Amino acid sequence: MNKSISVAASNGSLDLTDRKAPFVRMTRRLLIYAASIFFVFGPLSSLILWSVAEKWFWPHPFPNVWGFKYWHQVFEGKMLSSLGLSFVIAITVTLICLVLTVPLSYLIARNRLPLKHLILLLFLLPQAFPQLPVFTNAMTIMYRYDLVGTLTGLILIHLVGAIVFSVWTLVSVFQSVAESMEEASYMLGGGKVYTFFHVVLPMAAPGIIAGSLLVFLYSLDEFTGSLLIGAPFHITMPVFMYNAANGYEMQVASVTSVLLMVPGIVLLFFLQRFMRSEYLAAFGRV
Repeated sequence: MNKSISVAASNGSLDLTDRKAPFVRMTRRLLIYAASIFFVFGPLSSLILWSVAEKWFWPHPFPNVWGFKYWHQVFEGKMLSSLGLSFVIAITVTLICLVLTVPLSYLIARNRLPLKHLILLLFLLPQAFPQLPVFTNAMTIMYRYDLVGTLTGLILIHLVGAIVFSVWTLVSVFQSVAESMEEASYMLGGGKVYTFFHVVLPMAAPGIIAGSLLVFLYSLDEFTGSLLIGAPFHITMPVFMYNAANGYEMQVASVTSVLLMVPGIVLLFFLQRFMRSEYLAAFGRV
């Protein structure tokens, strides 16, 4: 009798626990989502508030006067030329990276080079040190060839970091493509050039697109090299934003930050679509 009562009681407690489990899991998820939204979008919300604040005085939690005065001021100034310059440089750097690193990454991924890891390590060296001394040293070299203050110099300084992202990403992409597919093409009479363009490239296309988006975003947001090499003759969007913030023009800096942030958010959604798990897993085999 007592045993049956204790068993029934234990079963009742298990039923209650089972009923509470989904509620506990849902509560945890909501707390995680709320914390993520707060830490990610909390700092961004201040940018949006400053971009529409014509007057904002302490200790008011929100702007005293709302409006789009500074949006009109930014679009009527030199911001559009800086934004256009940033896009032109980012597109050019991305195309050059594709031309240079797609065949190079394929060769590194498919051939057993004696110094393969050392070659990949050399590509990482510009990112292994602080950017300021690296770009300062590059600036002294560019002075000898009159590249400082030129569009060509800006593109070259962007390539210093962009090639790193491109090579390491594309090597892992090509390593994720099954070699058996290439061997099947060879057995059917396809040459190396035909196999590369008609078999390998179509299969690696999502990864190449993902790598190109990474390079584009890097070039679009690059600041240190753009300031040292381009300013004051070629002002990119990050440098324009820095100049506005350095002059305590919080509204102008916030507007330019929002405009620079929108392309990054859109491209990150595309990156999430094209980036596959096997590409990330291949990093360990590089």
